[in-house]
Amino acid sequence: MDAIKIVENAFANEEAKQHPSFSAGDTITVHYKIKEGNKERIQNFRGVVLQTKGSGVSKTFTIRKMSGNVGVERIFPVNSPFIEQIDINKVGKVRQSRIYYFRKLTGKKARIKERKF
Repeated sequence: MDAIKIVENAFANEEAKQHPSFSAGDTITVHYKIKEGNKERIQNFRGVVLQTKGSGVSKTFTIRKMSGNVGVERIFPVNSPFIEQIDINKVGKVRQSRIYYFRKLTGKKARIKERKF
């Protein structure tokens, strides 16, 4: 168990990008690098954060967006070298840290209240 932590700490110290802190219910845009052949482009993935999971190097977050009439979810590793930047568009007010119930909601029920500062 200790050997795994030593390796994780070594990778964590190499490249530590600073991303803004966000939680479940927030609407964020992830600027993600995509390689197609020898070309590289940045694709924006904007959606609601369903959960954040893990800690340290293995930390991930799940984003859900509606593409047409179909829900699309994607899991991003926080320490991925392909994430260019993360923008927070809205800060949502939810009572749970993992909002899986959001998958079943449609229409006006699928709205999340915005947190005021």
